[in-house]
Amino acid sequence: MSFGVPEERVERRRTGSAKWDRFPDDVLPLWVADMDFPSPPSVVAALEGRAAHGVYGYQSIPEPFVDALRERLLSRHAFDVSDDWLVWLPGVVSGLNLACAAYADPDDEVLTIVPAYPPFLSAPSNQGRRLVTVPAPDVDGRCRLPIDDLEEAVTDRTRLVLLCHPHNPLGRVWDHDELRSIAALCERNDLVLCSDEIHCDLVLDDVAHEPVATLGPVAAARTVTFMSPSKTFNLPGLNFAFAVIPDEALRRRFCAAAEGLLPHPGCFAVAAAEAAYRDGDTWLSGVLDYLRSNRDLIESFVAESMPAARMNHVEGTYLAWLDARAAGLDDPWDACLRAGVALGDGVRFGAPGFLRLNFACSRSTLAEALERLRPVLSG
Repeated sequence: MSFGVPEERVERRRTGSAKWDRFPDDVLPLWVADMDFPSPPSVVAALEGRAAHGVYGYQSIPEPFVDALRERLLSRHAFDVSDDWLVWLPGVVSGLNLACAAYADPDDEVLTIVPAYPPFLSAPSNQGRRLVTVPAPDVDGRCRLPIDDLEEAVTDRTRLVLLCHPHNPLGRVWDHDELRSIAALCERNDLVLCSDEIHCDLVLDDVAHEPVATLGPVAAARTVTFMSPSKTFNLPGLNFAFAVIPDEALRRRFCAAAEGLLPHPGCFAVAAAEAAYRDGDTWLSGVLDYLRSNRDLIESFVAESMPAARMNHVEGTYLAWLDARAAGLDDPWDACLRAGVALGDGVRFGAPGFLRLNFACSRSTLAEALERLRPVLSG
């Protein structure tokens, strides 16, 4: 593989892996969203160098790191970010919960589409806010943002919209017209738009990721963008993310909600993130090629060998969303687990009968998992 990962599986069992140590050894875990690939060599070297120093005190955010981050956002996504817009976080899930606390009062409404990454569904209630969901329609095999239905769902208690872009688990990279429509909806109704863009560098098709906040100053003024190197470079165990909040009033409210609750980023997280952003793109290019091949394998396998399942095309992320409702199973997730494959249960995403499959794994693992799933989803 061009990014330095051997074809054989990297052994992760009994390493404290949440992904691999949750289930028995005879189960292939394709559920939680981390990769089975070692992180870029530059990241490993940076961590080794930081560890060798031997003193692990409180960490500041060095100016060279901020420069590397800003340069990356500008060059890859045309996102021109000022230093003072950045708020450091241990993870995007923390950001989602803080946004619900900061921008809505108790019993106010938070709006999102389903299916949804599970923390989108739990964050509002965690903070005593009301969740309102709108299903994303499937139009000719491609899910779309349900702008009209979202508009209809807005009430005088709606304060916040949670958007996932690219979308987990649908795999959509929302296009320019869709993004302009949801930004306009938020402007019309005076809503804050929180855009989780953690998968922004994992676009598999020949389309550009467009951050919502780059649509213009009006959109930027009501948008909170969450990003992280964790999905792109397989660093979730280091707990590092950030929010980009151009509007000073929104930024103050967010930081006030976070006061005293969040740890400052650690020295290893900062060292890894800077190395990834500066020197990880050659590795990333190889990973994206490998993920495309894995995606294509799943799509063809489902179409040819799983008549009781359907899969929409994955434009971005490394997550396949399978519709297993035609399989006639009381519990598709449990049936797959009994066949030796742990997937994401659609119930947790607000979509019973669906399954999420993480294909950021070795080709041999993926091929074996698909063979195990074949009889379950053959109908």
